[in-house]
Parts: sequence; structure tokens; C-alpha cells
Amino acid sequence: MSVTDIGHGTWRKSSYSTNGNCVEVGSSGGADVVVRDSENTGGPVVTFPAAEWKAFLRRVKAARPEV
Repeated sequence: MSVTDIGHGTWRKSSYSTNGNCVEVGSSGGADVVVRDSENTGGPVVTFPAAEWKAFLRRVKAARPEV
């Protein structure tokens, strides 16, 4: 999928993106979540089914130490 394939979707940059490790997440308007390097917006885009993305986020949040 290319960046232009997501139509008018909105990209959100991770609040944890620092020191050149920048990631943006967007929606293709369908049931997919797309991820790209915010410093290379014309580069490759990785696509995940929404259910898999939600499961990934749950696992990441569960593994995070309490602050």
C-alpha cells in the first residue's frame, strides 16, 4: 500500500517518537490500520487488520511498567 492509498485519512505521530525513531499511525478508511516512518512519508507503509493492531496495543500496554 502506498501513502496515497489511504485517501483523506489522518496520520497520528506517536508521542513516544524521539531521536529519529518516529512512527505515524493512520487509518485507510476501512478496517485496516497503517503505519509508516514519519521521516520518510513517501516510503513503505505496513498494513495491519484493526483487530490485530488492537491486540498489539493491549499487549504493549500490559507489558508497560507502571509510572
